[in-house]
Amino acid sequence: MKTWFYVVLAGLVAAPGFAQSASEAIRGFTAEGAKTQRALEAKMGAVPRAENVREYIRVMSEEPHHTGSKASEDVAHYVLDKFKSWGLDAEFHKFEGLMPTPRERHLKLLEPESYVATLKEPAIPEDKDSSDEGQLPTYNAYSPDGDVTAQIVYVNYGMPDDYEKLDKLGIDVKGKIVLARYQGGWRGIKPKVAAEHGAIGCIIYSDPRDDGYFQGDPYPGGPFRSKWSVQRGSTMDMPIHPGDPLTPGWGSEPGGRRLKISEAKTLPTIPVLPISWGDALPILRNIGGPVAPENWRGSLPLTYHVGPGPAKVHLKVAFNWTIPTGYNVIAKIPGSEYPDEWIMYGNHHDGWVNGAMDPVSGNAALMETARTLAEMVKQGWRPKRTIIFASWDAEEWGLIGSTEWGEKYADEIRAKTVAYFNTDSNRAGTLSFAGSHTLERFLNEVAKSITDPNSGRDAWTVMKEKAVEEAGEDDNKKKELDTRRDLRIGALGSGSDYTVFLDHLAVASVNTAFRDDVFGTYHSIYDSFDWYEKFGDPQFAYGRAMAEVHAIALTRMADAQVLPFEFTNFADTIGVYLKELDELLKKKRKKDASITLDLKPLQGGLDEITKAAEAYEKAFEQSLSGGGAQGDFSKANAVLRQVEQAMRLDNGLPGKREWFKHSLYAPGFYTGYGVKTIPGVRESIEQDDWATARTQVGVVRGVFDKVAARIREAEKALRAAM
Repeated sequence: MKTWFYVVLAGLVAAPGFAQSASEAIRGFTAEGAKTQRALEAKMGAVPRAENVREYIRVMSEEPHHTGSKASEDVAHYVLDKFKSWGLDAEFHKFEGLMPTPRERHLKLLEPESYVATLKEPAIPEDKDSSDEGQLPTYNAYSPDGDVTAQIVYVNYGMPDDYEKLDKLGIDVKGKIVLARYQGGWRGIKPKVAAEHGAIGCIIYSDPRDDGYFQGDPYPGGPFRSKWSVQRGSTMDMPIHPGDPLTPGWGSEPGGRRLKISEAKTLPTIPVLPISWGDALPILRNIGGPVAPENWRGSLPLTYHVGPGPAKVHLKVAFNWTIPTGYNVIAKIPGSEYPDEWIMYGNHHDGWVNGAMDPVSGNAALMETARTLAEMVKQGWRPKRTIIFASWDAEEWGLIGSTEWGEKYADEIRAKTVAYFNTDSNRAGTLSFAGSHTLERFLNEVAKSITDPNSGRDAWTVMKEKAVEEAGEDDNKKKELDTRRDLRIGALGSGSDYTVFLDHLAVASVNTAFRDDVFGTYHSIYDSFDWYEKFGDPQFAYGRAMAEVHAIALTRMADAQVLPFEFTNFADTIGVYLKELDELLKKKRKKDASITLDLKPLQGGLDEITKAAEAYEKAFEQSLSGGGAQGDFSKANAVLRQVEQAMRLDNGLPGKREWFKHSLYAPGFYTGYGVKTIPGVRESIEQDDWATARTQVGVVRGVFDKVAARIREAEKALRAAM
């Protein structure tokens, strides 16, 4: 599971030191505290090693290691043993989950010509791991067993707006098998929407326009997807809830209670199968009907038609509906002063096959971060707050390991966790941050503290130059970049292990990665160590850099005298979201002038947050200077930990999405990964559900009032401590 919905922040790579001097301020620290923190960071900068990152990736990606395999358990033991060898308190958290594997896959073009799909990725001599035993076959997890025969309709990316276009063309998919291309939206939405329109099967192929030869040379000559490469992946309906489909809302444990498979709410209802463009080509060239719209056309050497038919296929799939055991690896550095305040950092270790890029590259960075902080402990440092490292299992299936841990310990996590940091995959490219906007300024400061080795300048300056370049001719964006103190970060929907923390438990969360735009061997057998060393991060410098980024972020959050949340940027971001809602409503009113939805209560709530944020910032600036620097800020910090909690909806989102409880961030019902901000209101407007929209405006206004009250409470606590 991945999400690529980030705002690019910086071209940050591994650096031997940090950009700011020891005298410069750090949010949350007194002047003296900042000097101590800078000294710690100078020591930490010498610890992470690219050669260590390389070795972790080599070992963990040596064999295919999907959850439930012996190799996956071996990887979990490797991570556990490394944590323990560095002196960390580490243990397994075991869980179970429904994770089906294929026992039969068959796809044959019957008319107007005959072709039997290969459904196999061939080994290549340039990559030793491509011939490994134990590879999962090409399939989509959670597809039901099925045996269907029908004509084909090509549906582009298979997203809701594609079906609107089909309706305008007078084409119906009822009783048909749809052929959709990957990209354009999360794979699990494609069979979901197809079934809603009456299709009886779904085939998903990788078009070379999106991640193949149109983008660049295919593997092994280049990093992109080759003719027979296939993207595996889950098709669980995660916008309902992630995690084990049979234990919704409670933590799965070996031998624990679970639903029957027939009772699960997140499983697709029609058979679905992924294929390569090599197998898709004979099908596509035999589809007739209207020529596909221009933006539906891929890069294969044919004229793209929509259908239906005359191409007719037989699709048959069957699965082993197994419930294997997964192994989360949890390691701790106990806090010396506030052991019940947790700073967490997680990445998953399971892969669809060898998974050098996804997820091992990110897990390697997490391990090198853990080693770095363990070394600081050996040198006498102790974090004030507890730092927890989590190497999750079964993420690929539907964020199962992190979700089951989060659901099992939900009350404790909500009470103790200050912030959750997440990575997933990592490679050479630009740095991206997305997450809770109460941490936006904090993340900007972290970026300013690392030197960009390519230019010798601080990474924040490089980041800003990249943002200006991407703004192009947009004068408004350029003006904001010239005038706004901090660069914006993106919002998170779903797609990685932060989901249970942010969307369900309302813990302030961040996802971070170095990356470029296209990962051409994603979820294939070619996501190997050979690919990664040649195309991913040849010097393993970006893995080292990621370890530095998190060493700084974790220690600053752990040792801050006042937790470094900031609310004026948060209020400004809400203002952006409200403007988007207003524009959406105006578009709806152009079609129906009778709509009476009133968004003014939300603006009124934002005004209260803005006033509270400005007052808090003044108190914050005073609290760590002069006489206030010696104050006891424990009460203020206790309140600050709960600001994000004030954004939590006890009853969750409407539309049978009660698992998703954050009022500001959630994956869209029809995006899967992509975020919908202020989702209860936004999606109700999009769906023309005006009764629910009015209710949700009231609900969100109540949230805004709670947030403003919590910020005011934090301000009073700061002033009382001075």
